[in-house]
Amino acid sequence: MVVLRTVVVRSVAKEFLWQLSEVGVCRMPSQAKPRFVILYGSQKGQAESLAEGVAEAAEEQGLVAELSCLNQNEKYNLEKEHAPVIFIVSTTGDGEPPDNALQFVKRIKNKALSADHYKHLCYALLALGDTNYANFCNCGKTIERRLQELGAKQFYPTGYADDGVGLDVVVDPWIEGLWKAIKEALSKMASDRTGCFKGEAGDSPKKTPDSSIPDVQLNLLSITDHQNCESTRASVETVSKSPTAASSSASATQTAVSDLSPAFPAGSPGLASQSHDTASVSTSAQETQNGDTGVPHVALAASLMRSLPPLSESSLNVPALPPPYLDVCLQEADAVEQVVGPLIKETLHEVPVSKAVQLARGDSVKTALLLELDISAHQMTYQPGDSFDVFCPNQAAEVEDLLHRLGLHDQRNHQVHISLHKDTKKKGAMVPPYISPNISLLSLLTWCVEIRSVPKKAFLRALVEHTGDSVQRRRLQELCSKQGAADYNLYVRDPSLSVLELLAAFPSCSPPLSLLIEHLPKLQPRPYSAASSCLRYPGKVHFVFNVVEFPACPGRPAGRRGLCTGWLFDLINPVLVFPEKAESSGCPAVPKIHVSLRPNCFFRPPSDLSAPFIMVGPGTGVAPFVGFLQQREEERKENPEATFGETWLFFGCRHRDRDYLFREELEGFVSSGTLSQLKVCFSRDDQEDEAATSAVARPRYVQHNLLLNSQHITDILLKQNGYIYVCGDAKNMAKDVNDTLMEMIKTELQVDQLEAMKRLAGLREEKRYLQDIWG
Repeated sequence: MVVLRTVVVRSVAKEFLWQLSEVGVCRMPSQAKPRFVILYGSQKGQAESLAEGVAEAAEEQGLVAELSCLNQNEKYNLEKEHAPVIFIVSTTGDGEPPDNALQFVKRIKNKALSADHYKHLCYALLALGDTNYANFCNCGKTIERRLQELGAKQFYPTGYADDGVGLDVVVDPWIEGLWKAIKEALSKMASDRTGCFKGEAGDSPKKTPDSSIPDVQLNLLSITDHQNCESTRASVETVSKSPTAASSSASATQTAVSDLSPAFPAGSPGLASQSHDTASVSTSAQETQNGDTGVPHVALAASLMRSLPPLSESSLNVPALPPPYLDVCLQEADAVEQVVGPLIKETLHEVPVSKAVQLARGDSVKTALLLELDISAHQMTYQPGDSFDVFCPNQAAEVEDLLHRLGLHDQRNHQVHISLHKDTKKKGAMVPPYISPNISLLSLLTWCVEIRSVPKKAFLRALVEHTGDSVQRRRLQELCSKQGAADYNLYVRDPSLSVLELLAAFPSCSPPLSLLIEHLPKLQPRPYSAASSCLRYPGKVHFVFNVVEFPACPGRPAGRRGLCTGWLFDLINPVLVFPEKAESSGCPAVPKIHVSLRPNCFFRPPSDLSAPFIMVGPGTGVAPFVGFLQQREEERKENPEATFGETWLFFGCRHRDRDYLFREELEGFVSSGTLSQLKVCFSRDDQEDEAATSAVARPRYVQHNLLLNSQHITDILLKQNGYIYVCGDAKNMAKDVNDTLMEMIKTELQVDQLEAMKRLAGLREEKRYLQDIWG
């Protein structure tokens, strides 16, 4: 019945388009295709990659996509645009737009714009965010809200993709349904322009059915009925494409290997005989698992390299093969640029590490370090709350391993020449601008690309074409398929598997260097909050970090340290001062690192010295607040007659005697009157004490101490126009603090949940509830 419904709807749509062509609505030169516009805003490349993917897929849909970044004002003009516009935008920081979308957001926020400024505009929007952070998808929501206020009309429901659970969960079905929506929007816009529904073409009412009917049916099929009708719908779409047509394409379509296709059931010769380019699925993995009947099935376990039924026996929906777009060759050269440090140095400063101190005791669970940088030779002025980007290289041992794995170790000092692939079908293809034209292969893999990045599904799909073993090939297809989404998250995404670790698990996969350069993102700097004040330490800046540890897991036989924190630890280890020692031993060479200032105009102490403020920073989250309080103490000395608002700090850690960071300094702030209230808690000590003494439970986490001081906190925030700052872990602490603040407002004001949410949102909008959090 569902199939019949789909066929009927499509027949109506085809008849409708035929009628439009008869009256001249759709009449155009045979080579012309309907166009639409894609605009993206991207901080780390994910939104950009998705936008490029949509643009590339448009051609297969008989459409032309014009792709632009939101900061490329010369390439698009929304004031005169009458084609459908797709926005794909991410959110960064504390709900801020990406850098390349800032000016666009600022322009559309102009209050001088009239309410019908974009009344001609027809749009759809895909927003990327992470629910582990506050202001989920805030950039997308801001753009959408403002577009609607300016009269723009939405032709397709907005998608809110959550990187906390996997973007694909929303992105894949959103893009899948986008094509029908665009085509219907184009048809409707064409009909509106010609007025054919008003009888101008002389059609009778019977020949021009209400276009809203197929719209509703199509939406029901693609959204509401998705769970029940997925395999049936996929089968219909697959049958409509002949294997010959599919194999003639250089890249596979989304449905080349589909669910429950009656024409090509799982393991059938018809499917296996398709072209190499149509992502045919081998059944060797299934045969391997079931071939030896003497092995009981209970002994099998799913892993990165192996799946179990039903996945191992399913037909798969795999993504289209990304079109290659780079030609890469290696040449011997007399003068090859051996880079020592990041390539873009206009805003970078190479500064010495003047001090390195281990803050936590040696038996602490986490290794917390404080670094002092000497910035006196550079024009760098920072404020408490600002942060610094630290530029680190990929680990030398991992670069060596990757060179060996690619069979290029003997050519590591060769010059890399990169050019665009002739006749590439990739939209907006360009040679990566962050790779120098005269760079060695060793330098490229060390400083330019992030070899620790988690391989995206498109990368896995491309790796399939370079995998010789049929079992391994099948498994890579599963991991990048719609059916294998859970396995991808479990074995690749969640453990943060790197490309090197993935290649180690699939030894028959031998990708060319060009594929890695196409798919590996730019090596990004790591931001760290300033933990000092220029007033207290002129010409110096402090920052604090825990050495991140990634445990061993399937696909990673041995644990490893975080890229930047591990590199910093190794770099400063010779000059490291331990809590038991006053100074480091000997006079080792002073290490230097590359940094750039990253101002944060909002996460700063109130400009009004009389305004009270609250700081919540467990663990290394206390770092910026040490800078806040150093600044306040110096200001109190300079302005003894001024009125200063009260200050509260909520700090927590595991053990009082092992990882109570900055203990002496914080207690000194209390003694001097700089810090009005210091509330500390120790999650593990209290557990042990309670077990021994059966004492009344004491606060274990910072949110518990907030609750104990609920009346004072809500009074400061809601009656005294005070501020609250939260710094630290996004996934747990920041969420718990937010929920606790909501409960405090509900209790103290005697209001319901909705009103409490509004009050908290009001604090955010007024920039009096600020976060500096990380995953």
